[in-house]
Amino acid sequence: MSYMDKSIEELHELLISGKVTSDELVKESLEKSHEVQEKCNAFVTILDDSKGGEVTDNLLSGIPYGLKDNYSTKDILSTGGSNTLKDYVPFFDATAVIKLNEAGAVKVNKTAMDEFGMGGTGTTGHTGIQKNPWDTTRSCAGSSSGSAAAVAAGVYPFATASDTGDSIRKPAAYCGIVGYKPTYGMISRYGLFPFASSLDTLGVLTRNVRDAAIVIDAMKGKDINDMTSWDSKDIHLLDSLDGKVKGKKICYVKEICDIENYPNATKELKEHLENFHKTLDIAKKLGMKVEEVSVDRTLLNASYSVYRVIHSAEATSNMSNLTGIIFGPRGEGDNYISMMKDHRTKGFSPLIKRRFVIGSYVLQKENQERYFKNAQRVRRLIVDTWKELYNKYDAVLCPVGIGPAKKFEDLDKPLDINTMTLDEHLQVGNFGGFPSITIPDGFVSNLPVGINITGNCYDDENVLNIAYALEGAMEYKNQIAREVKHD
Repeated sequence: MSYMDKSIEELHELLISGKVTSDELVKESLEKSHEVQEKCNAFVTILDDSKGGEVTDNLLSGIPYGLKDNYSTKDILSTGGSNTLKDYVPFFDATAVIKLNEAGAVKVNKTAMDEFGMGGTGTTGHTGIQKNPWDTTRSCAGSSSGSAAAVAAGVYPFATASDTGDSIRKPAAYCGIVGYKPTYGMISRYGLFPFASSLDTLGVLTRNVRDAAIVIDAMKGKDINDMTSWDSKDIHLLDSLDGKVKGKKICYVKEICDIENYPNATKELKEHLENFHKTLDIAKKLGMKVEEVSVDRTLLNASYSVYRVIHSAEATSNMSNLTGIIFGPRGEGDNYISMMKDHRTKGFSPLIKRRFVIGSYVLQKENQERYFKNAQRVRRLIVDTWKELYNKYDAVLCPVGIGPAKKFEDLDKPLDINTMTLDEHLQVGNFGGFPSITIPDGFVSNLPVGINITGNCYDDENVLNIAYALEGAMEYKNQIAREVKHD
């Protein structure tokens, strides 16, 4: 009998009743890890010596899970998807890992990812590309590509992830699962390899909203090692899920969601937006008030550039310690400068190098005002605009991306300026630190698509409950990827 396609609560009941043991769950998860590795290349490390854990009253006890490879794990290879750390074995666990250990969850693998979280396609990591379990000719998106592929393929009920621009929520949509990025600082970033510190948020990928609540309840909390973490002990995500949303007010942005904005829309984009508006009708039937709002298109179009400037600048600073001197493979050279140059030249992928060049350029004294500081100002304008929406509405709903997962052959095609905002709007959740969750929203061309719910800071309970109510009114909960057959 297969168990890894079940929810956390179902597995817990089976463990408590003695119908299955933690060792049996771990064994099945490891077997599935090897199957999915062959098909999707989803892992950096499979922990074949993992054993089952003690089963307690904690819902996560004895249950296998995966860790994204940018979480520091003591005595376990942690590469961040980069050749610069291909042999790095940390001496400490990330705070989030410690909390999952305390809950009794059992880690069985480290999931593959885009290099240091950059790229968003699942193709830039040092272990190769991650393939979508629904269609292996397509991307999972990124950077949490391995985690998304593994959860969607039924390796385990949850995997940890991180989100700097949409790295949890877009892979969730493309893989037909749930991706939850909580309010910034709800989970300590201590032990997460930093990409862009003002945007980075830890989170989770699951196959239903309740599981997402269970995992984040265990991971969250204030940490003296992370000054941006905050006290969330009065927030109880799982207990808050009652599905009662009558009277809630939600909105959608006309400039993002109206098909009339896309005169050259593909058949897939049209179907995707049709799915979205059908879900809005479901929200109305659940008793929610749904309204269309308008946001300055110029401001929306600026989001992509603002994100690129800010994250490149912060990444350049954060990763200046990757020299090959402190850790990582030592570069060749006659002095430390030439050794660092050799290490960074050989170790980083072309995409990462481009981001570093951009980041260094916008941080130069003569360029800061024009680029970096202006990007910060526009970020503030975008956040203020969304804050104004939250004065009136409980959440903003939007479709995720421009359709289903992209084929690998299409990833290098030039960006379409007309659809860029639709494809990139999830970055707003990182600009403001807003809680944001993606859930499945049906299928387009037999492939999954998603809808996103984003709310105000610290209002995670409300955001998850809206997602929970919508999920319960649709038919896509607990999906396991079934490979689409090609003609």
